[in-house]
Amino acid sequence: MEFIKNNILLIAIAFASGAMLLWPLLRRSAGGPWVNTVQLTQLINRQDAIVIDVRDAAEYAKGHIVGARNVPLAQFEKRLGELEKLRNKPLVVHCETGDRSAKALELLRKNGFEKVYNLSGGYASWMNAGLPAGK
Repeated sequence: MEFIKNNILLIAIAFASGAMLLWPLLRRSAGGPWVNTVQLTQLINRQDAIVIDVRDAAEYAKGHIVGARNVPLAQFEKRLGELEKLRNKPLVVHCETGDRSAKALELLRKNGFEKVYNLSGGYASWMNAGLPAGK
């Protein structure tokens, strides 16, 4: 007990740093399944996957994955009918970092879409990988 009293600050720092290390793992379990940029490229080339960008129109206009369709998250539920004809194709949703697209993925799953994925790291990871972008 004496050790704990004398080192409470160090113990708190150790717990906080451990929590920060675990947070990305916990976050990744939600909003998936996840694919990275290499897997996305393979899905596009091998299975004719469709990329859906859920960022707003202004973000999309600044730059987007070549061939991506823009269906902003704010309009996603209303526009699900547009995606119905793509039900049998793999769909990969993304936003800037992966948070908004997790919500879109959840909506797709609730509406019976099975081949849906979330781009890990979103558009930022695509750009960091030096992959082609359109404007």
